[in-house]
Amino acid sequence: MNSPDEVTDVKTPIAMLALLGAVVTSSAIGTAQSSGKAVRQEMLVSTAWLQEHLGDRDLLVLYVGRSRSDYDAAHLPGARFLPLDELVEQHRDSLNDLPPADSLQAVFESLGVGDESRVVLYGDGGGLLAARAYFTLDYLGHGDRASLLDGGMEKWAAEARPVDHQAVPAAHGHFTPHLQSEIAIKTQHIREIVDGQPNEYLLLDARPPREFDGTVMSEGVPKAGHLAGARSLYWKTLLQSEAVPVLRAPGELRQIFKDAGATADLPVVTYCRTGMQSSFTYFVAKYLGYRAAMYDGSVYEWVKRGGYDLVSSAVESGKK
Repeated sequence: MNSPDEVTDVKTPIAMLALLGAVVTSSAIGTAQSSGKAVRQEMLVSTAWLQEHLGDRDLLVLYVGRSRSDYDAAHLPGARFLPLDELVEQHRDSLNDLPPADSLQAVFESLGVGDESRVVLYGDGGGLLAARAYFTLDYLGHGDRASLLDGGMEKWAAEARPVDHQAVPAAHGHFTPHLQSEIAIKTQHIREIVDGQPNEYLLLDARPPREFDGTVMSEGVPKAGHLAGARSLYWKTLLQSEAVPVLRAPGELRQIFKDAGATADLPVVTYCRTGMQSSFTYFVAKYLGYRAAMYDGSVYEWVKRGGYDLVSSAVESGKK
């Protein structure tokens, strides 16, 4: 494990956040994707591809879950269990925070993930938990070697592909974090975006529309509505169906993002209630080639820790 001096967690001032609009990095923003037109096909693998490559030497399949019960009942051959609790920290005024980099490093090393590993993720929640694990790996600089299983266990089971019931022992890996702090946006920087730079970033709210417009309140959040200037893009609209959560075709996905205000040159910042739903929207934004970041504190932290207000759609449109 790296010492604290070897794992540098760089704080992100608003000037550094502007890198999303001006600088293309190899992990967070690929050169070929800077136009917002090229789909990053390697971020998504099919069930057929995965079955064919299960025996690959450097391939690791991780099941991300809240508990072991579903994993123990049936999992992909060779898959290892990654508890969601090891990817997030809970605090009084903020839920699902990223743990320190050295803690995350230890988690992935214990599962056998190394610097050369190709990681395929699937898990609970129609892809939500796998997407959160992807965001975490991307933050650690391993996003270019990580993918989601399109359709997850639901599609794998529907196609009657082989499953296993035994846990798989893992050899300890050697994993080196290279933090991409610019993709993990903090409350203070969202405050600056909301107050002063609303036309330089596209804020996308991944919650259900009724939570976005303020008709209902998000669980545990004492105010209703959304961040000023944000647009609604409910994460489930990106799926063909909830029963078998396969992504829509790239053309359909791009139209959904376009309808929400996305353009080739506008960096996307996703958020939701506590940084879970927005992980999926973040993943799809990056998959489509948009320059993407996520506010994992989301409205829970915005209201409870920051003490800031939300706005309703009626107020924002000038209605009473």
